[in-house]
Amino acid sequence: MSSGLAKINGAQLYYEVEGTGQPLLLLHAGIADGRMWDAQFEAFSKVYQVIRFDLRGFGKSNMPPGAFSNHEDVHALLDFLKIKTVYLLGLSLGAAIALDFTLAYPSYVKALVLGAPSVSGENPSEQIRNLWEKEDEALEKDDFEEATELNLRFWVDGPHRQANQVSSRIRERVLEMQMDIFKKDIPEDIQEIELSPPAIERLREISIPVQAMVGDLDLEEKIALTDRLINQISKSRKVTIPGAAHMLNMEKPEVFNQSVIDFLAET
Repeated sequence: MSSGLAKINGAQLYYEVEGTGQPLLLLHAGIADGRMWDAQFEAFSKVYQVIRFDLRGFGKSNMPPGAFSNHEDVHALLDFLKIKTVYLLGLSLGAAIALDFTLAYPSYVKALVLGAPSVSGENPSEQIRNLWEKEDEALEKDDFEEATELNLRFWVDGPHRQANQVSSRIRERVLEMQMDIFKKDIPEDIQEIELSPPAIERLREISIPVQAMVGDLDLEEKIALTDRLINQISKSRKVTIPGAAHMLNMEKPEVFNQSVIDFLAET
């Protein structure tokens, strides 16, 4: 395995690369960092050249002041690694970034796997806005524990389970990553430049093979958004993983991994 800090677009982004073959880039969720892919990184590296990295402001990557774009960071990282074609696998926020990158740089992407997807330009539901409000209230009091637990209950447990019904190992792993995010020193003068027009208005432009994956215990709106993607992207299919909520790759790694490998083999 090789790893390092890529100095791109004014930031230093931590990355890891392992394996040979067609490059496969992993994009993490907003409550995690590249460590969420531990169960995928080793398995996929037996078939592909797997790359995972921490988005700026996550994990070992810094968040410098000023304007930035996550999908432009992906572009710069691939150029830094001298990669011209890639499979993209993103979960939640990572799925949104994968879609934005595909629309901005379609010649780079051979296939997409989108887990529990978010999409740029979508309107957040009332329950997500309520989560953000409660999170902000906790963070204003420097109560990182409460802010983290709110996210664990919402995203890891999901709407259909209590905490004691979820693997304690997974909860502890996500707790560690989310707590690290909240404790980072983030400059006030940052500005995220989003894709324009946003992906939610451009899904029919995507012509490459797409597999959208969702857990049957995830939020209803995530399941509905997955269906919307399938209905609007021509070469797409849906995979539902039973017994999993939002972090489906961590809850059901064997099923998740095999489904991704089978899909990419078909492409």
